[in-house]
Amino acid sequence: MRSTGFVSPPVCREHDPGRGHPERPDRLVSVCARLESAGLLAELDTRATRAATPLELARVHSDEHIERVRSACRRAPLALDSDTSVSAASYEAALHAAGGVLEAVERVLAGEWRNAFCAVRPPGHHAERDRSQGFCLFNNVAVAAAALRAQHGLARVAIVDWDVHHGNGTQHLFERDGSVFYASLHQWPLYPGTGAEDERGIGPGEGATRNCPLPAGAGDAQWLAAFEQVLLPELEAFAPEFVLVSAGFDAHRLDPLAGTNLSERAYAEMSARLLELAAKSASGRLVAVLEGGYHLTALASCVETHLGALLQGAHP
Repeated sequence: MRSTGFVSPPVCREHDPGRGHPERPDRLVSVCARLESAGLLAELDTRATRAATPLELARVHSDEHIERVRSACRRAPLALDSDTSVSAASYEAALHAAGGVLEAVERVLAGEWRNAFCAVRPPGHHAERDRSQGFCLFNNVAVAAAALRAQHGLARVAIVDWDVHHGNGTQHLFERDGSVFYASLHQWPLYPGTGAEDERGIGPGEGATRNCPLPAGAGDAQWLAAFEQVLLPELEAFAPEFVLVSAGFDAHRLDPLAGTNLSERAYAEMSARLLELAAKSASGRLVAVLEGGYHLTALASCVETHLGALLQGAHP
């Protein structure tokens, strides 16, 4: 029976943005410790992963951007902007973060895994074609979506982003591409200031972007209503052949970087409904990728909840 895969390259813990930075290595330490104590790691299939190649990154990023990140890490420690910093190991960590997601996608496509979760860092959904920002160096989910289209020939890929911050980078990269449907739930107004409801895509991509901005203070009921009544009908009409999830858990009520009040229940419900979506049109194929989540206990609890749903989806 096909299993749930779990990807977390050890080098991803070596990316160090600096003392006091919220996107710290302890995020992965906390997640893995919780999964082990809950007995979930033993139920997951873990494999060695690889680094993404420059060609794979170049499907969504410019050569100049890739070299800029590599060069910055050689001169580290260095700040790329006011909140995105790198250490000497950050380039390798970023390559393995993107490569780990690619590995998960390939194993799901091959039928080895039904679905997978990638506990990787640095996160990715704020990274644009020519710019690192918002803690993100390379756009891990976008690299995977581009590979699904260019290398594996899929016609329709969905990216569902429930990080509390809008994934401006992912939207930017695919807003002219009608073959990749980008759907986002996020707090607004909030960094990075994008993700208005009327942003629906451009030219051939018009209609393949759907944003659900929600106010600070919103909780489970508001997020789940938007998810069920707005996003899911459009995703079902799109009928994706593969579902990618930008799985940030910083909309949790304890997270220090936002003001949304989700509980673990909301993530359980959204996870279950996306698995149902994947089962309808994508043969169950779904890969979730860690984005934000900065309260260590809440992050670990939410990932445990999400992986419980993925395991149930792999063994219905």
